[in-house]
Amino acid sequence: MSELRKTYPGGLFFLTLTVVGWVDVFIRPQYTQIIIDSLRYCQQHKGLELYAYVVMSSHIYLIAARTEGNLSDVLRDLKAHTARQLLKAIAENEHESRREWMMRLFAYYARPQRQNEQYMFWQKTTFPIALWTPAVVQQKADYIHNNPFAAGLVTAPEHYPLSSASYFSPLQMLPL
Repeated sequence: MSELRKTYPGGLFFLTLTVVGWVDVFIRPQYTQIIIDSLRYCQQHKGLELYAYVVMSSHIYLIAARTEGNLSDVLRDLKAHTARQLLKAIAENEHESRREWMMRLFAYYARPQRQNEQYMFWQKTTFPIALWTPAVVQQKADYIHNNPFAAGLVTAPEHYPLSSASYFSPLQMLPL
């Protein structure tokens, strides 16, 4: 892996977690709750430091760090845990109208991957971008917070509840 695509202890990073095939999974509250609970757990027990986030329908943007240990380890565990939980929730949700279609897509994306036995939920990389200057940090935070507004989901960034821009964000953020 290129050195430009790795995280390192103490670094601040802009990260993208994307569902394979850009499947719109996070339009259902029970699936977004799995993400929120998992991020909170990583904050409380794995040293994940969150500075900004947004959960969109098919991807998640984060500004994150980890001072003790490597952020990549937390992201690996987060993606593995949430993939298992989300695949199970989708497969067992009798009211999910897209269940068969989504599970077929997750199986399709797993085929060429050796480590995915049956299903693949997340794209392999998180595309970490090191944030070196306050101006770049602010630019990425603005991008994250404006994403739901730019997508036409809300009339102002602070109106989107699954974002650190919201007054009602379910996650606590560290100051930028």
